[in-house]
Amino acid sequence: MARYAELAAATNFSFLRGGSHPYEMVAQADELGLAAIGIADRNSFAGVVRAYNEACKRKIKLVVGTRLVAADGFEALAYPTDRAAYGRLCRLLTAGNLRARKGECRFGFDEVLAAAEGQIFIALPPEALSPDFAERLAALARAAPERSFLAGVHRYRGDEPRRLGFLAELGEQVGTPLVAVNDVLYHAPERRPLADVLTCVREKCTIEEAGLRLAVNEERHLKPPEEMARLFADFPEAIARSLRIADACRFSLGDLHNEYPDEPVPPGKTPQQHLEDLTWEGARSRYPAEIPDDVKKRLLHAKSIQ
Repeated sequence: MARYAELAAATNFSFLRGGSHPYEMVAQADELGLAAIGIADRNSFAGVVRAYNEACKRKIKLVVGTRLVAADGFEALAYPTDRAAYGRLCRLLTAGNLRARKGECRFGFDEVLAAAEGQIFIALPPEALSPDFAERLAALARAAPERSFLAGVHRYRGDEPRRLGFLAELGEQVGTPLVAVNDVLYHAPERRPLADVLTCVREKCTIEEAGLRLAVNEERHLKPPEEMARLFADFPEAIARSLRIADACRFSLGDLHNEYPDEPVPPGKTPQQHLEDLTWEGARSRYPAEIPDDVKKRLLHAKSIQ
């Protein structure tokens, strides 16, 4: 029996790209018999919460990740293996959001490398492979040795054996073995029309004007393990690696808990005592002559209900 984990699934939280809800992705993956489903939205963890809620009702493993898209166009799926690695990715995305306008996230490839500890990376090759991409792929492998991989996608374009063979060879040369993904944008093929509409909205064009900006087929949906094994029959290790990567990702959203920070208070005082001192100090600063009785009353009342 074939086994496979899909590690490149984007949801509708990849704005104007993904055509399915997170719960639809998880439910479909479970019904298809996938060993795990990796949710990785574009520069965001936004979709994983709803995916997690659905996964908790099922037996399928959810792998929490994000699709990092650097300012220079380099793309890689990033999956944290533990809580600390998840925190590094969150800080990377937060910094990228703060320096960009709303709805965008801007960070450099060097920042991706700086956050590499504890991450598993699956680099997504561009349509036109270049020496620059190979150099960055090698740099990724150096930053995350034995945790960096190269995605292989079957695009149904006639030259798949040649392209996948070239990617496998490149991956072996630089230390990023090939792993099979389907680069999923919707959970089932009938969502293809919606995906086309989203593309047109994003590109600000009509269906008639879209041309090659639209996908050439409706294959970017979740596929059963047997179908993925057939598509990658010449690269069985690429299928097997998807399972090993899913197993290596031990982080779960269930590991997150509310963590109230330590209060910076003077020695010998509780946080409440220090807050009261600051409150009265502020009141005396606001009313240097005398604190009005009604203000004192409100402050004392606030203290009494703590």
